[in-house]
Amino acid sequence: MTTRAAVDTGPVSATRKARTSHLVAFAIVGVMLIVAPFVAYPVFVMKVLCFALFALAFNLLFGFGGMLSFGHAAYFGMASYVSAYTAKHWGVGPEISILAGVLVAATLGLFIGALAIRSKGIYLSMVTLAFAQMVFFFSLQTPSFTGGEDGIQTVPRRPLFGLIDITDDRALYVVVCAIFLAGLFVIYRTIHSPFGQVLKSIRENETRALSLGYKVSRYKLLVFVLSASIAGLAGATKALVFQLASLTDVHWAMSGEVVLMAILGGIGTIFGPILGATVIIGMQNYLASMGAWVTVIQGCVFVACVLVFREGILGLVARLAKTKL
Repeated sequence: MTTRAAVDTGPVSATRKARTSHLVAFAIVGVMLIVAPFVAYPVFVMKVLCFALFALAFNLLFGFGGMLSFGHAAYFGMASYVSAYTAKHWGVGPEISILAGVLVAATLGLFIGALAIRSKGIYLSMVTLAFAQMVFFFSLQTPSFTGGEDGIQTVPRRPLFGLIDITDDRALYVVVCAIFLAGLFVIYRTIHSPFGQVLKSIRENETRALSLGYKVSRYKLLVFVLSASIAGLAGATKALVFQLASLTDVHWAMSGEVVLMAILGGIGTIFGPILGATVIIGMQNYLASMGAWVTVIQGCVFVACVLVFREGILGLVARLAKTKL
């Protein structure tokens, strides 16, 4: 009787506690999304959501797939360019322009991922960085497509599905929230699916996963493409919000920024990157008057995070609460 009670209140209890904490976290996110546009500038909140989705995409690849990419700006930026170009020069609606950006990001992720997964560790990271630099120089040298150093400006906000007017920031905010929640849901279901469990086993011990008969390369490539697609979704949405796509979106610094967001919030947590993106974008916005010192402050925050709480802000909270977030 004692043994059965121990079994019933062991892993099962931990799983229930984790699910409860996730439901609470989802509820908190939902409440904050409702309240945010009334207490902050809607465009700022939309920027946070776009970069939070970008950080979630990176975290899916690194935190759960175990592959550190230094080139995620390639997917984010190229999707931004494609979305802006198709909306401005082809005259398509926002749903088509965003979809086009996601498809291009997925294709780019398939190509880069197929080559990158042949390497491991720092070599994989360097391969992704090299390809991201190629994308940057392509964007710089093709002004007919990207606008060069000027970027693609004044991207029009046409009615969504030809019916919903999104020229108003609050109307667009609802659309961005829906996109963010859809991306978050896809990531959450991926992590808690059989595919996600295999992915975690590959991260922990790739050799053992191979010995069990799993086609490791296929799993790694699939998560690479999924991560690139969600990063592209974030970039395409960002172009619509700011009506701009620029070289900043494909610069290597953008890849470093998303790494900082994920690590600060908590690598390997579900909601940590959202918190990390909020902190970083908030610092950039509210400390903008300090100029280049914002970068120095971000560096200090990163160093403090690595030295004091390596699991990130949310990882630290989860450890103290003895649950998973």
